[in-house]
Amino acid sequence: MTEKMIYSFGAGQTDGSADMRDLLGGKGANLAEMASLDIPVPPGFTITTQVCVDYLKQNAFPEGLWEGVKEQMALLEEAMGAQFGGDENPLLVSVRSGARESMPGMMDTVLNLGMNDKTVVALENKSGNRRFAYDSYRRFINMFGNVVLEMEHHDFESKIEAMKQRKGAGSDLDLTADDLAELVDEYAALVEEKTGSSFPQDPYDQLRLAIEAVFNSWNNERAFTYRRLYHIPHDWGTAVNVQCMVYGNMGEDCGTGVAFSRNPATGEDALYGEILFNAQGEDVVAGIRTPEPIESLKQKMPGCYSEFEEITEKLEAHYKDMQDMEFTIQNGRLFMLQTRNGKRTAAAAVRIAIQLVREGVIDRRAALQKVEPDSLDQLLHPMIDAEGDLKVVATGLAASPGAAVGRVVFTAADAVERAETGEPVILVRQETSPEDINGMNVSQGILTARGGLTSHAAVVARQMGKCCVTGCSALNVNANEKVIRVNGETVSEGDFISLNGNTGEVILGEAKLKQPELSGDFATLMEWADEIRTLGVRAKHHQGHNQKISNTTLKNIR
Repeated sequence: MTEKMIYSFGAGQTDGSADMRDLLGGKGANLAEMASLDIPVPPGFTITTQVCVDYLKQNAFPEGLWEGVKEQMALLEEAMGAQFGGDENPLLVSVRSGARESMPGMMDTVLNLGMNDKTVVALENKSGNRRFAYDSYRRFINMFGNVVLEMEHHDFESKIEAMKQRKGAGSDLDLTADDLAELVDEYAALVEEKTGSSFPQDPYDQLRLAIEAVFNSWNNERAFTYRRLYHIPHDWGTAVNVQCMVYGNMGEDCGTGVAFSRNPATGEDALYGEILFNAQGEDVVAGIRTPEPIESLKQKMPGCYSEFEEITEKLEAHYKDMQDMEFTIQNGRLFMLQTRNGKRTAAAAVRIAIQLVREGVIDRRAALQKVEPDSLDQLLHPMIDAEGDLKVVATGLAASPGAAVGRVVFTAADAVERAETGEPVILVRQETSPEDINGMNVSQGILTARGGLTSHAAVVARQMGKCCVTGCSALNVNANEKVIRVNGETVSEGDFISLNGNTGEVILGEAKLKQPELSGDFATLMEWADEIRTLGVRAKHHQGHNQKISNTTLKNIR
């Protein structure tokens, strides 16, 4: 294999660019692009999608890859003034997937790689923060155990939940440094019990195993399902991004968040996002804790907020589209970890396309190409009739608009089973995970007790055009007993509930629905399509309604 296998980004040496997404994946290409735009990006390198394809064919690294990885790690050590596995100033890295088409949460990530019994002490001494060091180590053992060693996530989760109960801790943040050090020992013992081997201490062993695991995650069940649903070829492979860690979990002047440059549910031209202070990135997208609105960053760290606003505007102007961004703040300093064109509902797609034309960013033809023709049926989904007799029992976050009426189910498998018999179902979870994708796909709507507007449930639901309510903290979801307890009411599996994705309301029983009104923006878009089209129009009639959508018009223009 003679072609270039590894591309650097950041630290004064950037090889890639945004137009290399087929080779570098979306994440790697955009990290390189941001670095070239002088946006603060932690340095790293990307292993190409072609390497993944070759690895999966021969089940081994191509010749020269591992030597190249070690050379890149030496460059990162030099750039950061740190040593991978060092006992004074240890370098830690993240290992993340990155396909050429965005597949949110479907493949694997490992953070804090390079931690071991020696580097945790070095990290404590270097940072002066024992709690941060052991919090990082327990997170790493959990992620590495789950992603690389194929252990069950709930085995680790049960350990931390048991510790919180013993210590009287309401959340992870209430655990002390000593508690977390004890948890590290429990996690290490769990690894030995489940795998028959002790947790790997050599950082380069960890790195090699993590790269292999991310390559292999291209073929996991949830990634395969996602590709099938969204017509993504199975032979593309994923890139792997190895990047220096920045820490959102060092204290109160640290945090991590996800934001969209415009509202992905409605298309409103306003920054839309969330942040968790003293946390790491996976906490936000996994929905483990319900984050704070992005506006809270403006109150706590106005300088960081202003810088983030400027970067958001710069990225949207550069890519000429709404951006979905991940960021981390370490000791008051902002770092960008990802940008990509954001997933959005059909209503948001139409509104954003119109706005971008009126702002002079794109022309009308480009606007039409930003709206997926097959998504337009979402605009005809019924809404809750607010004038009906509604028994609202709780309100969560309105994560994806529309309405849903269905029978409660608590697992993705049950959702699939009931849906196959023609029953409408609503999937209710503490928080969703990427493994729930099949269940989400067949459900009328999704309801979660935890997680925010940028959690996995919210992002995937918006892309699917599914009604979704997240972060409904009043819910007590007991998946084992298959009941929800909420404000004095008990809802069992098979009972009907309704969701209002526009308000976040959870309603007992079958709410009355009404047909939506199409927006003026939609009419404008169709006028533009009629002006530009070069082929005949075949209007798509939505059965049972009097609206018509010129689906083929858009397809002809695309």
